[in-house]
Amino acid sequence: MTIRTRFTFLFTGIVSLLLGIFCLVIYFEAEFHQSREFNERLRKETITSATFILSKDLLSPELFKQLTKRQITTLTNEELVILDLNGNVNYESGNTLSGSLSKDILQIIKQEGEYFWENGNHNGFGTLFELNGEKQILVMEAFDKYGISKQRNLRLMLIFGWVGIVLLSLLAGWFLSNRFLSPIKKIIQNIDKITGSQIGLRLNEGKKTDELEQLSIRFNQMLNRLEEAFNTQKAFVSHASHELRTPLTSITGQIQVSLMVDTEAAELRESMKSVLDDIQQLNKLTNNLLDLTSIKNNHEGIKYELVNLVQVLYQAQTELKNKNGNYQILMTYDEATELLPEIYANEPLIYTAILNLIDNGAKFGKGNTVEVNLEVLSSTISLTFKNFGTPISAEDQSNIFEPFKRGKNAANTKGHGVGLSLVKQIIELHKGTISLNSSPQSGTIFTINLPL
Repeated sequence: MTIRTRFTFLFTGIVSLLLGIFCLVIYFEAEFHQSREFNERLRKETITSATFILSKDLLSPELFKQLTKRQITTLTNEELVILDLNGNVNYESGNTLSGSLSKDILQIIKQEGEYFWENGNHNGFGTLFELNGEKQILVMEAFDKYGISKQRNLRLMLIFGWVGIVLLSLLAGWFLSNRFLSPIKKIIQNIDKITGSQIGLRLNEGKKTDELEQLSIRFNQMLNRLEEAFNTQKAFVSHASHELRTPLTSITGQIQVSLMVDTEAAELRESMKSVLDDIQQLNKLTNNLLDLTSIKNNHEGIKYELVNLVQVLYQAQTELKNKNGNYQILMTYDEATELLPEIYANEPLIYTAILNLIDNGAKFGKGNTVEVNLEVLSSTISLTFKNFGTPISAEDQSNIFEPFKRGKNAANTKGHGVGLSLVKQIIELHKGTISLNSSPQSGTIFTINLPL
């Protein structure tokens, strides 16, 4: 069942229910009012008729009986019975009422003074009446012909009105659902046009006021993220394949040349050393790519614990100096601080980020020197990595954190442009920030801030 059909039936059902309740209230309220009105007329007619009959100077009983038979009196099928307190009939205008009166009804009339009841289609009324010091029981039954006719007409009118309104509600619901769902149809039609080759298409956002237009805005924002992800993936695959192909080609060529021309152990050793260097670079690139992919796709699987950054810094310093004895890594931090420089993080990832930043700082720094400073602030830890090598141009700074993007100052230095992108992903994963400032005067400074 479509949304339009469900909406139409729901709208019609609600209208039908509310209108049905309204019609029932109107009908029963009219019936209650009609019953009260007829009872009041019945009371007045009973007392008036008894007054005429018992006051013989006004109207003889026989004459009144003839008037009743010819329905000249007010009420339809009116019958009046006058009894004494012992239940003996003193007067009866008809032939059936006295025989149908029960002792219980007469007893209730005596006790309460007056009493109303229903006998089939007839309404009855009884009361105590006193004239010339003598108490008598007056009982009258009559048929509410006009009240019942009015109720029947009202009932038919309400039923036909309810049916008519329900049918109109069906049409109105169908029209309204079509009107309200037409923007969704347009959205679906526009979505069908968006394909992998035309991912740049966007939905019409209109005036950006109602919920459907807000939905279009959110959908366009999602498309922007998807398009960015697709473009990043395409660029990533293109650059990764190129970066992987280069060392593999180099390794293959060196091995082939060694097999053909390297006859001496020294020459073969130099070739193997060059091959090993390429393999190490390839291994480093592969590990960085795997880490980058893992961070993007597996946030939930990362475990966090308290990590002391001073220990991480010294571990990274020791590892890098063991690999390259020319590196000069100068570390400073406030030893008098009362707060331990600890963060809630994944230690291997934080270690990888710090290792890359120190390695880059020493690799591109003047005299392979990098200055590392740790400062504990009120709610964050600030780490700066500073060197005085060739500064990074403003154009390169804008995209330095993108995968496989390298500055012009790195043209003659080994690398693949993945490290800083990996660092940025790790820092943002830990709800931190990273920034770059590079100029000939201040040097190149990478600053990261991580929450304590």
